[in-house]
Amino acid sequence: MDPKPRLVPEGGRLEYLQALVTEFQETASQEAKEQVLANLANFAYDPNNYQHLRELQVLDLFLDVLSEDSDTLVEFAIGLPMFHSLERENGILPLRGALQGPCQP
Repeated sequence: MDPKPRLVPEGGRLEYLQALVTEFQETASQEAKEQVLANLANFAYDPNNYQHLRELQVLDLFLDVLSEDSDTLVEFAIGLPMFHSLERENGILPLRGALQGPCQP
């Protein structure tokens, strides 16, 4: 059985992911940030997106979010670096870098 064709948003996958990153960086709405971060995390589970996520430095964005005051954002952000630390091209270094930062009680 042939796999279902993947739907790519108009403009292409890279452009769509770029729009999500830009929206996250520019919005002041906490709810919108949570929704966009959750969407980016979902895209991270598809190996077809790995190169685009690296190009857009989404892993760095998630690592930056770990220092946010929002528990929800931090919870979403924890999953992506752990997931991508398992991906060979990213190696374990991104996760180690996240753990070397200051710890808060």
